[in-house]
Amino acid sequence: MQSTFRANPAGKPAPAVDTVAFMKSSDAILRRHDLRAFRHRLLRWFDRHSRQLPWRADLDPYHVWLSEIMLQQTRVSVVVERYPAFLDRFPDLKRLAAAQLAEVLAAWSGLGYYRRARALHATARQVVKQGGFPRTAEELAALPGIGRYTAAAIASIAFEQPCAVVDGNVERVLGRLFRIRGKQVWRVAEELLHTRRPGDFNQAMMELGATVCLPQAPRCNDCPVFGWCRTRGAGEARAGSRRHKRYIAYRWAVRDQAVFLVQRGDHKSLMPGMWELPQTRPGMGVPLLRLRHAITNTDYHVSVFGAKTANGSAGRWVKLAHVERLPLTGLTRKILLRSKLV
Repeated sequence: MQSTFRANPAGKPAPAVDTVAFMKSSDAILRRHDLRAFRHRLLRWFDRHSRQLPWRADLDPYHVWLSEIMLQQTRVSVVVERYPAFLDRFPDLKRLAAAQLAEVLAAWSGLGYYRRARALHATARQVVKQGGFPRTAEELAALPGIGRYTAAAIASIAFEQPCAVVDGNVERVLGRLFRIRGKQVWRVAEELLHTRRPGDFNQAMMELGATVCLPQAPRCNDCPVFGWCRTRGAGEARAGSRRHKRYIAYRWAVRDQAVFLVQRGDHKSLMPGMWELPQTRPGMGVPLLRLRHAITNTDYHVSVFGAKTANGSAGRWVKLAHVERLPLTGLTRKILLRSKLV
C-alpha cells in the first residue's frame, strides 16, 4: 500500500506535503507498519502514565456514563471532587431514576450546566424502563443529553465497541499530528482506532491532549507519538472567544441559623428552578464579601451585602444545616462555602 505519511522517530523535520491534496487521497493516513507502531506506542504510554481517576476503577456502564456527562464542559479536577459524592448519593441507576429531580439538581450543584442534570435524570428513568443501557453508539445517541462524542465514548469504554471519539483534546492532537481539521478529524480518528482496545485507545488519545499536547505549551519531549507529528509545537493559536464582564450584588440575610433564599422561575433560560440569594443593587455600603465567578464566557464580579430582613422578597428561610438539600446555583453554593457557615 502506498504511503502518504511516514513516521519520523528521529525527530527530523518532516517533508512538506500538500495537506489538502493529501486528505483527498483514498490512501490511508499511515502505512500498516506505522499504524501498528502508532497504536502500540500510544497504548504503552497510556498503560504506564494514565491518571488514576475514580471513574476508571471499573467499566460499569453507569459509572462510565455518569463521568462522561459530568466531564462535558467541566474541568477534570472539579469532577474528581464531585463524582464520589454524587455516586454515594445515587450508587446505581435505579436509585438515580427513583429520585426526585430536585434531589438530583441539589447533588449536581457546583458542576454547572444544569441541563445536563435534567437530561441525566431523564436518561436514568428511560434506561431503567427499557431494562438497561443500549450497547451501540447509535442507540446511545438517541438518549437525552448524549451526543456523538459521548455516545462513542460510552460505547467504546463500557462495551468495547469499535467507535472513535473526537473531543477538544483529540481534535487538537490530530490537528497537530496530521495538519487536519473539521470532518477530516473524525475520519482519521476512526482510521487510527485500535479495534481490540477501543476504550483504552480513545482514553489514551484524550489523555494525550489533556496532559501532553496542551493548547499553549505542548510537552513535545514527553509525547509518545512525536515522531509522526507534522507541527512540532503549538502551531497557530486560535483566537479565543471574547469574554464579558458583569457586576452583580446579592443580599445576605441570616437569622436563627437560617439563610433567606429565593427560587429562580421555571421560565428562566439559565438555571430554572434553582435556589439563590436574592439580588440587590450594587453600592449598598461596604460588602461583606467579594468574589469572582465565571459562567461560559462571562466573568462575574460579585459583591455580597449584609441584610437583617428578607426585605419583601418572595422566598423562604432555610436552615443552614439543610441548605445543601436544595438545588443551589453554583454561585450561591460558592458564597455559602466562602462564608464558612455551611
